[in-house]
Amino acid sequence: MGASQSRSDSPSDEKVIYNEVPIHLSGELVSKLAEQADAPDVSPGRQSFLDSSVRQRILQDVAKLKAEEVEVQRQIELALERENLDRERSMAGDASAAPEGESTVGDVKSSVTLLGDLEEIRQKVDRYKIRQDLVDHPDLKAKSGAVIQCYKRVFISLHRLKRSDIIRV
Repeated sequence: MGASQSRSDSPSDEKVIYNEVPIHLSGELVSKLAEQADAPDVSPGRQSFLDSSVRQRILQDVAKLKAEEVEVQRQIELALERENLDRERSMAGDASAAPEGESTVGDVKSSVTLLGDLEEIRQKVDRYKIRQDLVDHPDLKAKSGAVIQCYKRVFISLHRLKRSDIIRV
């Protein structure tokens, strides 16, 4: 609406300001600028400086990204750990709330408790294997039985001696 009124498309509205003081540039400056315009290549020293600056910036960005990656991985691990703990808690439930004799989800144990139970079972299996080895060797079993009988006789004999000492007094 009002925008078209403030603009004019006619070339007669252009204002050109002419410099009243002539500008003089030295020939040396003009030739140097002309040489630089003709030679777009950068000098080897300047190129080396630019390359090292770019490499340094890239290395800084890579280090920053690696640090961010480590932090993100740490946060992911923490979140997974919390999620696993929450899952274990929900699976374990509240075992004390259930009446005795009724099975609940609370029967599920934590991994630490399961590892302890597993170690206890391993020890029982080892003891069972030792006993089975004794059964497999009947002569060893007979000799150990004879030693036990010997200890029993000695114990009975000592017991009788003490009784006889008591009666004499």
